[in-house]
Amino acid sequence: GQGYCRPVITEDQALRINEGRHPVLDRIEPLGAFVPNSTLIDDERGFLHLITGPNMAGKSTYIRQVALITLLAQIGSFVPAKSARIGVVDRIFARVGANDELTKGQSTFMVEMTETARILNTASASSLVILDEIGRGTSTYDGVSLAWSIVEYIHDHIGCRTLFATHYHELTDLESQLSGVRNYNVAVKEWEEKIVFLHKIIPGCADKSYGIHVAQLAGVPSLVNLRAEQILKKLETAGGTDQ
Repeated sequence: GQGYCRPVITEDQALRINEGRHPVLDRIEPLGAFVPNSTLIDDERGFLHLITGPNMAGKSTYIRQVALITLLAQIGSFVPAKSARIGVVDRIFARVGANDELTKGQSTFMVEMTETARILNTASASSLVILDEIGRGTSTYDGVSLAWSIVEYIHDHIGCRTLFATHYHELTDLESQLSGVRNYNVAVKEWEEKIVFLHKIIPGCADKSYGIHVAQLAGVPSLVNLRAEQILKKLETAGGTDQ
């Protein structure tokens, strides 16, 4: 395969993927267009990685690609990376995307929480867990509080390799409180009041939310964006949030 390597499967609970790529998107995009990312989870580098950054920036793609590479490695396949050392996982748990079961009369949030509950009740220290934007189906305070306590629970009671993509900036405080948590974010380049997503996952937390910029990129009327910026400033000063 093109740019695929033979992964080394180990008995430990590490995950070392050097310049991994998403196996599907890598094929669909023009040659060389997909931005590779490395993933390093071991004793020194923390086992629970929090990835902050705006929607559209590539958080979901990144966490999915880690799960897919791990799966491919364990079924004996070559993987899209320069090199990979992957500790055996007993199960891969994913709570991603909005596969709404609205037709069955369950709200998206209920589905999200049911799936999250299954993960929290059944994952072991040898599992790989990927979580995408947990808590977004409810109010902000509810969502942040749930996401926060879920991270604490995984850290303290399960201790498994976890990638948690979130737009809740508040969660980045957890790095200083929990020894196994590390902050990562999607690199963004600012240029003349505009932003460009570099699709590169880098250590540290995103310095601010780019939601309004994303709305601008999507073509929301400038009047709406300007007003949103005013409201954001007002909320930040009133609420005293450190964002």
